[in-house]
Order: sequence, then C-alpha cells, then structure tokens
Amino acid sequence: MRDEELLRYSRQIMLPEMDVAGQQKLLDATVLIVGMGGLGCPAAMYLAAAGVGHLIIADDDTVEITNLQRQIAHGQQSLGQAKVLSAQETLRNLNPDVRITPLQKRLTDEDLDALVPTATLVVDACDNFTTRFALNKACVRHRVPLVSGAAIRMEGQVAVFDSREESSPCYQCLYRFGDDEQATCSRNGVMAPVVGIIGSVQAMEAIKMISGVGKSLTGRLLLLDARTMQWREMRLPRDPECAVCSMSAR
Repeated sequence: MRDEELLRYSRQIMLPEMDVAGQQKLLDATVLIVGMGGLGCPAAMYLAAAGVGHLIIADDDTVEITNLQRQIAHGQQSLGQAKVLSAQETLRNLNPDVRITPLQKRLTDEDLDALVPTATLVVDACDNFTTRFALNKACVRHRVPLVSGAAIRMEGQVAVFDSREESSPCYQCLYRFGDDEQATCSRNGVMAPVVGIIGSVQAMEAIKMISGVGKSLTGRLLLLDARTMQWREMRLPRDPECAVCSMSAR
C-alpha cells in the first residue's frame, strides 16, 4: 500500500478490526452495483471513498430532473446524461484511484453470468423485481454474496444473502415471482434521505463482508420506518422449497 493510500484511509486503518489487512482486502475487491439511482448512488460513493479497488456500475437509464431530489451522484449538469457516466465522474472526483467500469445497459442473464463471478460482492440497488430475481439467481449460482436494499415512501429494508453459507436464505426465499411490480418510487413516492440511509447501510454491509469486520446481516432483514425512525429486525430462515437455493434446485 502506497503512503498516499495509508494517509487517505488512515481513519479506517486506525480501527483495530480493520487495520492494514482489512483495508488491503477492500483495495483488492471488485463490487458490482446494479442500479445508479437513489440506493446505488450513496452505496457507490461510500464504497469508492472507502477504497474498494474496482466498481462495476450498471444502469440503462439517463438522468432526469425528478432524479435529482434523491440520486446524489447526479447534478443539474448531468440532465440527459447516462447515469453510469454521471456517477463515474462523481466517483472519480471522490477517489481517482478507484477503477470504475460503467455499463449503460440492462443486464441480461448472460451478462450476469459473465459479471457476477468476477465480483467479490454484488450490491442490488435496482428498482424492479425482475432484475432482482435474476441477480439473486446469478449470485446463488456463482456463490457470490449479495447485499440487497429497497426503499419506498418512508420505509426501507436491507438484507444480506450469502450463498457460500449453507444456512443462508436467498432473495427468493423472501419474495416470490408475481409480487407487486407496481411498488416503485415513480408510482408511490419516496422521501429523499430514506434512500440515502438504506444505500449507506448497504455500503457498510459490503465493507464488512469484504474486510471481515463485524457480523453481517446474513439471515436477517433490517426494516426502517422513517416516520418514527424505528428499526425492526426479522430473522430470515432458508426456504427448503425455494426454487433457487434449495438443495433440490442445486
């Protein structure tokens, strides 16, 4: 690690749980972030600032004025620009040492099968169940940890699914095909800081998983009610009949 890196990350390296070894794991890591919206922006920004060596960011959308209320990697000057390119510029300004690979496309199953095995960890910051299910399936198939987040109105949730652990559930143990695709921010609204809170928790969980610091949310679902600023935690058991992660599915 270079002297400049030791200085940049000194406040993290000071933490006994992290130290130089944990920071080096971040520098060596590749994180795939799917979605550069309200969740993906803060998650990517904190991961870049913390020193994750390579970020692959994927989104097929362009920046619209309605995004600027909550998608903090984009600004007025980004209107009409591809979200991944706008985010790439923001992330480079935060930390020029981080390698950014922007993918302006909606990832297909074939894309995911090529990308997921190259990642240390995947962050699900997308806004539709179809992509979430496909992402989960690829992560289970290739045994790559998945940090999932969602936010709508004044509510949010975060969970970690780690298919390397036999007891870990997967995303499809929690949700089924046919669940409400209408539950989107464009239809229901969302309070700006809620996505920032959830995206930041996703970044924290990713850093913990990569560096080996603390205890991850694997097997637990964290729920936020921002109206009362209360967190609830639920245990997430593995579904023995899950079509994706059950032993018969494998």
